[in-house]
Amino acid sequence: MCAIVGIYGNDNAARLASASLFAMQHRGHEATGISTGGYSDKKIYTIKKRGFVRDVYDADAFEVLKGDMAIGHNRYSTAGSDSVFDAQPIHARYKLGEISIVHNGNLVNKQEVRQRLIDEGSIFQTGMDTENLIHLIAKSTRDRLRDRITDALEYVKGAYNFIIQSRSKLFVIRDKYGIRPLSLGKLKSGGWIIASETCAFDLVDAEFVRDVKPGEMLIFSEGFKEPESIQLFTGAEFRPCAFEYIYFARPDSVIDGKSVYKVREEMGKELAKNDSKSVIKADMVIPVPDSGVPAALGYAQQSGIPFELGIIRNHYVGRTFIEPTQEMRNLKVKMKLNPMRSLIAGKSLLVIDDSIVRGTTSKRIVQMLKEAGAAEVHFRVASPMIQHPCFYGIDTPTKEELINAVMTKEEVCEYIGADSLEYLSIDNLKDSLGRDRNYSLVSFDGDYFVV
Repeated sequence: MCAIVGIYGNDNAARLASASLFAMQHRGHEATGISTGGYSDKKIYTIKKRGFVRDVYDADAFEVLKGDMAIGHNRYSTAGSDSVFDAQPIHARYKLGEISIVHNGNLVNKQEVRQRLIDEGSIFQTGMDTENLIHLIAKSTRDRLRDRITDALEYVKGAYNFIIQSRSKLFVIRDKYGIRPLSLGKLKSGGWIIASETCAFDLVDAEFVRDVKPGEMLIFSEGFKEPESIQLFTGAEFRPCAFEYIYFARPDSVIDGKSVYKVREEMGKELAKNDSKSVIKADMVIPVPDSGVPAALGYAQQSGIPFELGIIRNHYVGRTFIEPTQEMRNLKVKMKLNPMRSLIAGKSLLVIDDSIVRGTTSKRIVQMLKEAGAAEVHFRVASPMIQHPCFYGIDTPTKEELINAVMTKEEVCEYIGADSLEYLSIDNLKDSLGRDRNYSLVSFDGDYFVV
């Protein structure tokens, strides 16, 4: 789920990268890092620490991070640990000079490749799958970095967006399925930006140019007004991740040509259509903030039931799903959400959330609403039942962690304490997303198309 950013050809590269990472803080807050280059001494400078963007980059940091190009990363761990050693960018020296890499995604064959590299003498410094690429690039015998990158990519499988910085060039690669989002923009102050989400462009005053194509490598180098485009892989079907639209992305982002906000709104409308013949007479539709808000608005518009903000979120608390332990997730729910007792007491509520993964957050929300006096809580989920672990960058590694994989809908309803429970069907989700492309729905249908 991590956020990555690349800046090329702007003297304020580090500050622009920092602002972009701030805009994408929702994609990970365990650690953040920036590498810069392109300065007169042709060195790469790196700062990375645990914590939030706002706490890591200060005036002293920007004195160190010199140059007109930068790459940055916000960490959400699906591989490795949450230590600073597993923060990115990963920086190394090798035969052709220095290199720094950031990565969003998950390499499904990481252990196999890692063990082979260890058997051949490689020494690893982190637990991250990203480090595999460093070793593969270093072991290649090609004379140019672009060719070494191409060689290395032959050995990796999975969902990945890489931004690779040498002392003078920037390389951007999106996997052949385009699973994770990546967009290209032009900075009005000069230069280029590449970011996981377009919400970063608004903050740094950049104009969206296009999405990076699946299987494409972009090369930014001095003397070229436009990035060079190389199609590394052909023939693979475009399979963007549906979960980006359901939960990951900020609603103001546009991913692969589609507004995240509008898609979520359509999900809510589809939920309401399914409930149109229901005997439930709810007094109000309330969202679980923040990712449930657009779907709740869509439900209210379709059903005619009033929309109310029955739950207030404390925005100084991070996202619960991306906390590394269940104990921390439980604590964050209590700190983050608070019901409006005067509004909901004695009322029948239709509560809209984006998804149910482990079920513990939903259970706490229903309990909280009933303790605040709600007469009924009817829970509606703006995504299908998550029944399969995803290995492409979502932290659900085992079926045992997925409540919908081990319980029926009725059992989940009883577990969370709701008066009724309904999910969006897979067909409804496809209608909401649009049928113009075949999305990655692996969490819902178990189609592991990357092998």
